[in-house]
Amino acid sequence: MPVFLPVILTASHLVLAANRLPEFNIDSGCQIAAAAAVAPNRSLDVCKDEELTARAKLNDEWSQYTPGQKARCVSLTQLGGDPSYVELRSCLELAKIARSLPPEDRMMTDQRWSG
Repeated sequence: MPVFLPVILTASHLVLAANRLPEFNIDSGCQIAAAAAVAPNRSLDVCKDEELTARAKLNDEWSQYTPGQKARCVSLTQLGGDPSYVELRSCLELAKIARSLPPEDRMMTDQRWSG
């Protein structure tokens, strides 16, 4: 039993973390996005506004997603750079759509998205 304790504690930490909306620092990601933008309307302020709007929507919708969807999408959103509420919301929307597909139309055979 003691061998499984770290696994149990890690799993319970992921579930607890997934039950609340994460706090992302959007400043760095928006500064990078604004600097790389080729369109004139892609300013730092526009990026921050989009991130804050996505965060507000996620806050309202958070209970609609399963703990597995939340944990998976939060993890994916934090890979390779600055996390984004816009990306997190897109991931969760896709996960919700994928879960509603008939089993024969799903490409993934495991339950990572539906858990």
